[in-house]
Amino acid sequence: MLVVEDEPKMADLLRRGLVEDGYAVDIAADGLSGYHAAIVCDYDAVVLDVMLPGMSGFDICQKWRSRHNWVPVLMLTARGAVTDRVAGLDGGADDYLTKPFHLDELFARLRSLIRRGPTPRPTVLTVGALRADPASRRCWRGEVEIALTTKEFGLLELLMRRPGTVLTRELLVEHCWDFAYESRSNVVDVHIRALRDKIDRPFGVRSIETVRGVGYRMRTDGGVSENAAR
Repeated sequence: MLVVEDEPKMADLLRRGLVEDGYAVDIAADGLSGYHAAIVCDYDAVVLDVMLPGMSGFDICQKWRSRHNWVPVLMLTARGAVTDRVAGLDGGADDYLTKPFHLDELFARLRSLIRRGPTPRPTVLTVGALRADPASRRCWRGEVEIALTTKEFGLLELLMRRPGTVLTRELLVEHCWDFAYESRSNVVDVHIRALRDKIDRPFGVRSIETVRGVGYRMRTDGGVSENAAR
């Protein structure tokens, strides 16, 4: 197990707790050493703080993923920092935990990640003519690059990772917004509409389907012409 944490008291607390729970633990006190540690060693999982000297947790995770290093990453974020959670997940983290937290919850989340194991994920997601690069947050339909906001890209990435699967509004809110959002809010519908205006309508296709009363689904072919959809 690798813990990348620059605060000595927190690092020691995590080390002692993980050792008592049966793990062998390495500690990295800055971003650069943490980044290189996971390059040269195979770890079951990494506990990665966001705010680090030398290189942020976001940058570390993105660089690991760009090297096709899929070690499970549990990211530690500041309390209430919604943008940190979104950026962490968008950058390739598998889960996050906000400070302060209970060690028992951290252990439970780590056990879940370790059971799941490293999950190879393509650097560039491709569904039909749609392509999205989570590392650079760039998107294309065919050869045309499309500019998306952070929220729009987050929604598109989730849909493209599970083509053909219906994703509920609650799940989309959980991954792209603060949990405090009221699940009945139309925030998802508004952003899906904006996303369609960019990736579908200019090209005369429909790739994101509405499943009434449930949520949304990405077509497995990446988009069918509007005429054919009717």
